[in-house]
Amino acid sequence: MASSWTGHRVRLRAIEPDDWTVLTRLADDDGRRGGRLDLPRSAESHRAWAKEQAVAKCDDDRFRLAVETTATGELVGTVGSHRTGPTSGWFEFDVAIGADHRRKGYATEAVVLLLRFMFAERRYHKCLAAIFAHNEASLALTRRLGFTEEGRLREHVFFAGRHQDLVMKGMLADEFDQRHTMSQP
Repeated sequence: MASSWTGHRVRLRAIEPDDWTVLTRLADDDGRRGGRLDLPRSAESHRAWAKEQAVAKCDDDRFRLAVETTATGELVGTVGSHRTGPTSGWFEFDVAIGADHRRKGYATEAVVLLLRFMFAERRYHKCLAAIFAHNEASLALTRRLGFTEEGRLREHVFFAGRHQDLVMKGMLADEFDQRHTMSQP
């Protein structure tokens, strides 16, 4: 491996201002983000967001990275740490891969690279994932990665006209190390 940010299938990198067109397509894949219907966004809003991300500071270990393929350098999604509890040593992650690029191992490898950084370099103790109960793909991804279901918040979120369950999953740093190793292979 050339760097801590590169795996066999993907490379994680900073978001660049010119990424906005691809990020717009990713956001429009199915009109939903995380199972929640969002309002339509203008091209200008996507352009401004990408420009903002390109110069954003990593505040409190919350950040978003672009996921591109190592084979072609094509931008296929994003991964990031969006909530942190630095005092207690936990963080939450999210990953979004474009519809045309799913089920190719990109999300799995991107999340492993992110977790390795957060556990080994930033010394976090636990990673959390909050997943809508109907999101079978994300539940399967976290299962494959070795996350444990820690609870279910019944009818916790409202979208699509009804209340939905939220599944809480977690992985500890030593569990990650046993399964994926903290250091690069």
